[in-house]
Amino acid sequence: MAMGSFFSNKMATFWCLVFLGIAMAAVGVHCQSTDSLGFITIDCGMDPDSSYVDPKTNISYVSDAGFIDSGINANISGAYVVNNMVRRLKTVRSFPNGTRNCYTITPITQGSKYLLRAWFMYGNYDGLNTQPVLFDVYLGVNFWETINITDPSFFYTAEAIAVASANYFSVCLVNTGKGTPFVSGLEVRPLKNKLYPAVNASRSLVLFKRANLGVEDTYIRYPDDRLDRLWSPWSSPLWTNIATNSTVENLSEDNFEAPTAVMQTAVTPINSSILLLLWDPYPGDVNQYFAILHISELFNIVGTNQSRQFNIFVNGILWLGHAMAPDYLFSDSVYSLTPLGQFSTYNITLQSLSNSTLPPILNALEIYSTMSNSNVPSDAGDIDAMMTIKSSYKIKRNWMGDPCSPEDFAWDGLKCTYSHPNPPKVTALNLSSSGLVGEIIKSFASLGALEYLDLSYNNLTGSVPSALGELTSLKLLDLTSNQLNGSIPSVLLEKSQNGFLTLRLDGNRHLCENGTSCKVTPTSEKKKIATAVIVILCVVIPVIILVVIVILWRVRRLQGSRGGTSVNPQNGGFHKPANQNHQDPLQLENRQFTYVEIKNITNNFQKIIGKGGFGSVFHGCLEDGIQVAVKMLSQSSSQGAKEFLAEAQHLTRVHHRNLVSLVGYCNDGGYLGLVYEYMSQGTLQEQLQGKRQNTRGLSWGQRLRIAVEAAQGLEYLHKGCKPPLVHRDVKTANILLSEPLEAKIADFGLSKAFQSETNTHISTAVVGTPGYLDPEYYNTFQLSEKSDVYSFGVVLLELITGLPPIVQGTENVHIVQWVRQRLARGNIEDIVDARLQGKYDVNSIWKCADIALKCTSQGSHQRPTMPNVVMQLKESLELETSHDTTENMVTYNENLYTEVSDVSQNSVHELENLARMSDVSGPSAR
Repeated sequence: MAMGSFFSNKMATFWCLVFLGIAMAAVGVHCQSTDSLGFITIDCGMDPDSSYVDPKTNISYVSDAGFIDSGINANISGAYVVNNMVRRLKTVRSFPNGTRNCYTITPITQGSKYLLRAWFMYGNYDGLNTQPVLFDVYLGVNFWETINITDPSFFYTAEAIAVASANYFSVCLVNTGKGTPFVSGLEVRPLKNKLYPAVNASRSLVLFKRANLGVEDTYIRYPDDRLDRLWSPWSSPLWTNIATNSTVENLSEDNFEAPTAVMQTAVTPINSSILLLLWDPYPGDVNQYFAILHISELFNIVGTNQSRQFNIFVNGILWLGHAMAPDYLFSDSVYSLTPLGQFSTYNITLQSLSNSTLPPILNALEIYSTMSNSNVPSDAGDIDAMMTIKSSYKIKRNWMGDPCSPEDFAWDGLKCTYSHPNPPKVTALNLSSSGLVGEIIKSFASLGALEYLDLSYNNLTGSVPSALGELTSLKLLDLTSNQLNGSIPSVLLEKSQNGFLTLRLDGNRHLCENGTSCKVTPTSEKKKIATAVIVILCVVIPVIILVVIVILWRVRRLQGSRGGTSVNPQNGGFHKPANQNHQDPLQLENRQFTYVEIKNITNNFQKIIGKGGFGSVFHGCLEDGIQVAVKMLSQSSSQGAKEFLAEAQHLTRVHHRNLVSLVGYCNDGGYLGLVYEYMSQGTLQEQLQGKRQNTRGLSWGQRLRIAVEAAQGLEYLHKGCKPPLVHRDVKTANILLSEPLEAKIADFGLSKAFQSETNTHISTAVVGTPGYLDPEYYNTFQLSEKSDVYSFGVVLLELITGLPPIVQGTENVHIVQWVRQRLARGNIEDIVDARLQGKYDVNSIWKCADIALKCTSQGSHQRPTMPNVVMQLKESLELETSHDTTENMVTYNENLYTEVSDVSQNSVHELENLARMSDVSGPSAR
């Protein structure tokens, strides 16, 4: 007989009787409210602020709206609604957006033990009739179970027993690229701490099977089981079913409290002395197994010549050190505090002693596997701090679950340390341009390992907390462009002055930067200050006069030497614009190089590494050996000195890891040059087209990371700069790559600032590169952020196809048109770069192509914003990142079976094939 037809909460036949079972569970309903028992019962997808009491179980259900702030509510299709269907299965909450979406379930008592259960019924709620649907469920930071929906008309459950590590439980649904995650219901039940002793703070158990033996079709749950465990019926024609109407009591030291309704039935083998339980684990599975056998004698054999004694073996090894002789009408159990062991096939045998007149008896069975604990939760203090920050500022990012763990799901804007087994800690927090309003709360100072804190471009008010100075690891504090006031704490100023802290405070008009009080100075102090000022002026004024004289002398000397534009062959033909006195001086904080220094750095302009609209770019090396790139304005440049200086201005006031950093500049005697960081791997265009020597073959994962990083650079220009900047020339040639292939946006010479609040478009001459040019901008002369979005969409298509913007052929065609024509056939492989050799996640490619085509929509209003592009690209990258793991997963054997011994021909059949075992260890029992 095939075991798979029954013993699996994933198999359709396992659930086909559930509706009937739940209906029958109405017998004996108590009137006590489940709220007083600490039950938390959530109907997912139900209308917010609604609740109800199930008339059959008397269990109170509430909406999930108070436990999660993402997802979409939906009703299952009417075709799957049947008579007497329980209400909680008629609605779902689905999560089409984001990789990880988490419920935060409260109130929970930290350190207490709980049973958690999740329900899933597809019911074609989305009208797509998707089969199968697979996604993962996590409890906190650790993997709980993969939900595999193969039949829309059945429901599935995941159940676990765990000790709460905090005052809440986090239940997360993770999109693995094989269907949209959804959930029908969530249930949390408190347990006495003595129950299920194998569960502790470091070990959680996942339900494999819980069976009520000797029953045909009745499911047992609350109120018959006060703990609301779900006991599924299990019977077989190979067994004798026995039952009693008498109460079966629990022993005082009972560690499981199996309910009377379950213990009143049992099975024994027919004409045999052996009862055999047999199942296979998944191939390669190393999870551990725990089994619990619930046993009670249902016949009063005291004073008769009858006896029932049997041994219990696990794979031929005696489990108990003595024979089992069950007590009459008392619930007993055989269990282990350590795993059963690791075997290719699991075999639990109940065998009668030779002098026993009655065969073995078994009333109920529970089997659990260990939950993975490979991930460590974040530092408890950091979790509390981040949760407070999230709630205080009402942050709506995908901030759900643990902030740092698992590493692949760390919150956007966070960086953390990972040194297992130590808990991860937050080291960087970027909340720039996040719409924060109010004061800087002290919770930021609770992030003890914080090194970088960026709160720039928000609406923060009040003073700067001195508590931030207590962050011993803090290296950068960016408070640019807020509404802060008061004085800067002296501890922060001192660290800044000593070079231990980079402190950015521009754009806070009412913030005093002297570290002292901003109040009116007392009269006595004023006198001291006045005296000091007089002394200083007596010294400084003569110096200023001398400096002015020197400057005027030098200006006159320069004017005399400039008769107009000249080209000096010995100077590399660089442009010296005439009449530059009208130019505003370049106000830069970066290093200023003389022209002689530039010649020395570049070894007299020996090595050209690039050319652009302004002129050539030369390789250089500073005195300390740091490599740089030097861009010099040439005589033949199509752009003038004004635009060249504009690029320098942009570079000095924008700072982001995905934008090329300016090292310094040259404005010496009319020679103009920019010195910026050297990107050793050249441009993305060179990498894709193989024009660079020793070009690396970019994998799809590398291409996606480059796309994400470049998108982040553009996002900063659009949203992080005040006023926003439009690049106007986004292309693969302007995406530079460092040695580890980190991408940075270059060439801001064509950027234009604009105020989106008052004027969302600016009229200007069309500037850009053919193939990347926004058609709407070209036709209307109206420029906006969406023009950059279009160009970036072309870049994404280049990354997917490996082709240039204009695809060469019998008729040169634009890459957007080329891709759309081929995708219309429904085969993504038709457009993917052959050099990838099929090594990619198809869902990741599809998602990226979808993003690219949305970016290249003809109308700008149809295109996404760069923050949205960044978010979707990260999701695409996550799909690709999980691809390698998925490729290496062993395909589990879904075929379950029962083997019958030659002696008894009796078996415990239909155990689901979910066994997860590892270390072999000895048994123990009550």
